[in-house]
Amino acid sequence: MRFRATIQNVLTFYRLIQTVEKLQKRCIINFSETAMRIICNNEEGEKIRVDTLFTDYRILSHSNNEITLNLPTEALSTALRSASAESTGANEVVMKLAKKNNIPVLSFEIFGTTQMGRRVKVSHDVRIEVMKPADVAMLTEPRCPEPDVQIMLPPLAKMRAVVERMRSLSDVIGVRANSSGCLQLSARTEVVKADITWNNCSHPRMNDGASQANASAEDEEEDEERGQPDPKQLLVFLKFLNAHAVSKTTIACICQGHCLILFVYIGDSADVGGVLTFYIPSVLDD
Repeated sequence: MRFRATIQNVLTFYRLIQTVEKLQKRCIINFSETAMRIICNNEEGEKIRVDTLFTDYRILSHSNNEITLNLPTEALSTALRSASAESTGANEVVMKLAKKNNIPVLSFEIFGTTQMGRRVKVSHDVRIEVMKPADVAMLTEPRCPEPDVQIMLPPLAKMRAVVERMRSLSDVIGVRANSSGCLQLSARTEVVKADITWNNCSHPRMNDGASQANASAEDEEEDEERGQPDPKQLLVFLKFLNAHAVSKTTIACICQGHCLILFVYIGDSADVGGVLTFYIPSVLDD
């Protein structure tokens, strides 16, 4: 089993792991010949193209040239933070599988140059668990119903500022959207109610032309039904909003009474390098 790659986009990789770190203490990363998957909560993750992050990418294994690692997100984030820091002066960052004292690690070798022109090397080793193919096969994507509504979210950084202010009101946040491009976040107590609304949000449709024509006639009647607030855990939603560091494009799919599915697109809209998918379950009323 061999794996080695040069990280060409260190900052994007760091921001990805930084986002995951705020959600989970450990994650699973699957490397294949063409893509990398980051998996949390043992749920199947989305693929990120190899050329989005790496060059000189080499992988070899007896499992169809796939390697799956279970590792701590904090240690991985620390290594990538060091590699992305301006003070390091890194001009090459190599990531590879290795063994130190017979313990498997994901090793990061950071080659840089000091202000005096001296070449330096900094190493970080992240302890890992190499997963067996049988365990990898058990990773499955959550089963969700068809979304009731899909909507393009406003910039996540702006939404995060709003949700931060709602923390003092409730630990549950209502997410409301309809096919007219209206998105609303709400928090309430017995005496206070706060609603924040965005209008004219884009409404991506998955239907073909024929079904769109039929659906458009029903939109006005269904908007009120599909626009009912769907309660979510505020802190979980707030952690998701840290993904603003990696993307400017996010699509939300509301499965009423079940979950909120969020697709965070990595890279420019013209050249999407991958998608992060978040599942936030609904809070059921007693």
